[in-house]
Amino acid sequence: MSEQKALEQLTDAYIKITNELSKVIVGQKDVIEQLIIGLFSRGHCLLVGVPGLAKTLMIRTLASCLSLKFSRIQFTPDLMPADITGTEVIQEDKATGRRELRFLPGPIFANIVLADEINRTPPKTQAALLEAMQEQQVTVGGQRHVLDPPFYVLATQNPIEQEGTYPLPEAQLDRFMLEILIDYPDENEELDIVLRTTSDTETRVEPVLDARQVLEIQRLVRRVAIPEHVARYAVRLARWTRPSFEEAPEFIRDYVTWGAGPRAAQCLVMAGKARAALHGRAAVSLEDVEAVAPPVLRHRLVLNFNAEADGIKSDDLIKRLLRSVPRPEDELVNRGILPKVS
Repeated sequence: MSEQKALEQLTDAYIKITNELSKVIVGQKDVIEQLIIGLFSRGHCLLVGVPGLAKTLMIRTLASCLSLKFSRIQFTPDLMPADITGTEVIQEDKATGRRELRFLPGPIFANIVLADEINRTPPKTQAALLEAMQEQQVTVGGQRHVLDPPFYVLATQNPIEQEGTYPLPEAQLDRFMLEILIDYPDENEELDIVLRTTSDTETRVEPVLDARQVLEIQRLVRRVAIPEHVARYAVRLARWTRPSFEEAPEFIRDYVTWGAGPRAAQCLVMAGKARAALHGRAAVSLEDVEAVAPPVLRHRLVLNFNAEADGIKSDDLIKRLLRSVPRPEDELVNRGILPKVS
């Protein structure tokens, strides 16, 4: 099958997935696109939103659309690492009387794992996810246990209640490819939600892809081309978030303590590839990189006290950054290679 034919099939699958999700989820088009981008990029996502915005329902419905094994872990202050990864137990063979250790897999052994309210459990338990997210394996009792691909972690956080929570450290936040913000629906969407959820109707979601097809799409996304000038633009976006960088804008120096690391540029490129593939394009454009910049960068900027005092958020800085970082065509105009268009 040609690459273009594969991209067309991917676009058709993407439309079918969004149509199936729309049977249950009202609106949230951008959120759904970012969730699918994270999956096909082999990344992980952090969903941030107040209670009642269907974060759990959205993830469970996505798993149903993809015929993937789904597991939900409700994070609580008393949750232990073994409650996530699994544990070894002693079992006795009734025929021989012999006892041996047997590993009982935890809920992390699934294709799509919902880590619900991940900031409500201590760092020791949060860290149990790190090896699984990065290496797609867990180690228990000195033995490695490989997780079946595809493996996709979706963690949720409630931004309005921080009492009794354990904020994720920056090193762990960096493991998430995207931080997806879920906002309130508009009035018509909220009316639709109320009417749907208070009637005696049951909606059935039909599977669109299986695990094998998801893995093929993940390989296809890796093969999407990215021109050098687009890759350079992604790298420049990440570098300009660092206050120590000599070309960083003044507002970055004023409001940012630590900028994004090299993983941010990698995520910009991979998320851009996935977005281009979803829309049937064989190469990444500057618009793809700009579209994924907010979810890729917002959790990688460590803001200082000045930002808090002035009410500045990460998204505000990212918008200004996208206006400040010179696009490749602007540089060509400045050098006289391309004519200036008024």
